[in-house]
Amino acid sequence: MPIGDEVLSSFTQKVRQERTYAERKLKVGIIGTGWIAEAHVESYLRQPDVEIVALADLIDGKAEAFARRYGLEAARCYPDHASMLAAETLDAVSVCTYNVTHAECAIDALRAGVHVLLEKPMCVTLDEAADIMRAEKASGKILTVGFQPRMDENMQMIRKIVQSGALGEVYYIQTGGGRRRGIPNSTFIEKKTAGIGALGDIGCYSLDMVLNAIGYPRPLTATGYTSNFFGTSTEYQKPEDAARFDVDDFAAAFIRLEGNIMLDFRISWAMHLDTPGDTVILGRKGALRIPSTECWNGTVGGPMTLYHDVAGEQVETVIPVLESHGPGLFDRKIRSFLDAIIAGGTAPVPTSQILYNQAILDAIARSAALGREVEIVIPNI
Repeated sequence: MPIGDEVLSSFTQKVRQERTYAERKLKVGIIGTGWIAEAHVESYLRQPDVEIVALADLIDGKAEAFARRYGLEAARCYPDHASMLAAETLDAVSVCTYNVTHAECAIDALRAGVHVLLEKPMCVTLDEAADIMRAEKASGKILTVGFQPRMDENMQMIRKIVQSGALGEVYYIQTGGGRRRGIPNSTFIEKKTAGIGALGDIGCYSLDMVLNAIGYPRPLTATGYTSNFFGTSTEYQKPEDAARFDVDDFAAAFIRLEGNIMLDFRISWAMHLDTPGDTVILGRKGALRIPSTECWNGTVGGPMTLYHDVAGEQVETVIPVLESHGPGLFDRKIRSFLDAIIAGGTAPVPTSQILYNQAILDAIARSAALGREVEIVIPNI
């Protein structure tokens, strides 16, 4: 077939797909009906072209109670994701389970021919991330990862500034954030469900902010440190929670990136400090300071400052905080996923990028356990 015919055929298929979706609502299923699923369902209910038709949860009666709370009388409830995928004809699912089951649920959904919105962190290990990408590639379906801060105007401004060349060649980044006191509960604090703690829960956001800005270069090595002094202490936790706490509540690392860039990272659920520092991106022509937040789960912590020289003089340019207009970040995350499905487009937050994010999280955890620097080897997909 001539190349021109191939392009025409692809275009025709997309037009037919858009027409098909225009004639009916997208059928969506929710895997896992815990806390984060509430935000997903509330956002889906605001979309006029979506019908939530199925819910799955391992805990007996939990999906049914969730359906009643949100008035989803017509939604069918299942005891696990496998039975839901086997019984339903779905267009998409949101995977809202605990971290250690992200890979299994996402892969099974892709193999069932369903588009996937996978909550962050992508998974726990680099090997799991590679398996997800292989399943995505084989399925031809969209898998996007739930990094809604990407949709924020100020986060996008960070990338615009860096990509404009205003900083010149970037050589050092300091990033992180965290809470003075802010340890979550439930499945977040045990390895058997979460796999990793603050490192994956909010550290992935901090990493995505700066890595997305500089174009997601390949990570090469990591020297990592983790601790859990607060999570395991009855001075700061209920005795029953301290007894089962076995993930990190603080993590730090030096990561070498391709392009001779050094990334200095730290993240915290609890510490005797209000912040481990602002994010700083240093380049040969200028530098950008981004005021810290607790977890980078929304926008920046205040006006940013660009440090540069003008006509031989040292100048500081304040970048005002941009006001958000229109839908909230979570709605933008959901809508961008749905629009990609309808248009036959690409994932708003592609796994090809988040694979590197997951590789860094994996390497920090491995390095901390070994007490030495580790090499980051990206698998072939």
